[in-house]
Amino acid sequence: MKQLILCGMLLFLLSSCKEKLDPATFTNTKWELTELPGLTLPASAKATLNFADSLKISGKSFCNGYGGQAEIADNKITVKNVFGTKMFCQETDAAERSYLHALNQVNSAKVTDNKLYLLDGDKTLLVFTKTN
Repeated sequence: MKQLILCGMLLFLLSSCKEKLDPATFTNTKWELTELPGLTLPASAKATLNFADSLKISGKSFCNGYGGQAEIADNKITVKNVFGTKMFCQETDAAERSYLHALNQVNSAKVTDNKLYLLDGDKTLLVFTKTN
């Protein structure tokens, strides 16, 4: 029983040390995608993610422009109401679909050394480098 209590206390202490997501960290920032694990990024186009006031997002998903809304609650970040243009670009189509799918799976994030890691739990979905 003593070990269970100690384990519980240890988990509580470790979880309280987890970095808190602050909306100010994201507001009015611009990012360029540098890694989409499991996929080679197209050399002919870039993907970007811009956070404006109220965490409105916009950017380029290789071929198309997109927008939506990021929300931070309970130390989690989610992306909602993503919309975009519908041009078809054959050379970037697979990367674009993977990028938008990953963006919709995000539930956590961390910022380290001008890099933004968008995560699904502990799994890295997207890595960006700050551009402004």
